[in-house]
Amino acid sequence: MDFTKLNQFIDEIETNSISTERKEILDVLKAFIQNKRDQKQDINLNFICTHNSRRSHLSQIWAQTMASYFNIKNVYCYSGGTEATAMFPVVGETLKKQGYHIEKLSEGKNPVYAVKYDEDLHPIICFSKTFDADFNPKNNFAAVMTCSHADENCPFIAGAQKRIPVRYDDPKAFDNTPQQLEKYTERSIQIATEMKYVFSKIK
Repeated sequence: MDFTKLNQFIDEIETNSISTERKEILDVLKAFIQNKRDQKQDINLNFICTHNSRRSHLSQIWAQTMASYFNIKNVYCYSGGTEATAMFPVVGETLKKQGYHIEKLSEGKNPVYAVKYDEDLHPIICFSKTFDADFNPKNNFAAVMTCSHADENCPFIAGAQKRIPVRYDDPKAFDNTPQQLEKYTERSIQIATEMKYVFSKIK
């Protein structure tokens, strides 16, 4: 299993394209991670969106990948929604094009996917679930709110040590249009760039 394409993709990401305003938002996430690392504690990040179908999965996957890329240990990334639906298939297609290996482990309305980003590490298990599902941490995590709807409609996330809004525009707006793959790729690149910035700053 070859991850040369994925590693090359990450190598070529330029984080200097991120605006100062955006960096201020990302620096809150960076500070949470750094503080946990300084205290030699596990770093649990739960990326939360409404349906746990697009942005939260992309964020979970890229955050876990960047932690590995920069050799930041004890980082555990999760995702969840205010409701469970399914991981949208174009998310997987987009990530495959960027160098991930993705295996569909189950069929049905809410399939389970194994997303592999390194031949020696466990794959990321992706399926749609609520943010407080048993699969996710109950305490000692940062709730990273990736969409405005979930951010505004879930003022309280039980067990979260910190709530960090890092909102992204929803590529769903372009579903079933000629721009669909282009917009999903654009969002994936944005999230990858921002997660690279965050983890590159961890000492």
